Amino acid sequence: MAERVAEIGARRFAVTAGAGTLRAAEGVTLPHAWTDEGVSVVTDFTGAHLLHLAVAACVLNDLYREAAEAGVLLHGVEVRADGDFDADTWSSNGIGYAVRLDTSAGDDEVAALLARVDEVAEIPRTVRAGASVRRVKD
Repeated sequence: MAERVAEIGARRFAVTAGAGTLRAAEGVTLPHAWTDEGVSVVTDFTGAHLLHLAVAACVLNDLYREAAEAGVLLHGVEVRADGDFDADTWSSNGIGYAVRLDTSAGDDEVAALLARVDEVAEIPRTVRAGASVRRVKD
């Protein structure tokens, strides 16, 4: 088992999504298209946590999708995401995520997979672009 962990800062509103051999025993388990056992989610229920969970879940899903396309076998994936907010304005100071993989793929394959997912993951791309959010009539 090869573990690769990117450093994640001591920020707040942390969440973890895990699948396969890296699925957590705690939290809730949700159905998942890429794994039979589902995805474990460890989070609190606040808007900040759910924003970060959207990033973590998207990255996890895209890791499985892009790995399948590249012929890389993933036994397990864990994505942790967190971030903080300005205490006065409650605007996000940014979101960071770290990935841990259980795979026999080589370092170059893993680096290429992580780079590809960072490029194509839809939710992180949307957040980076500053998506408009507005209230609409029911």
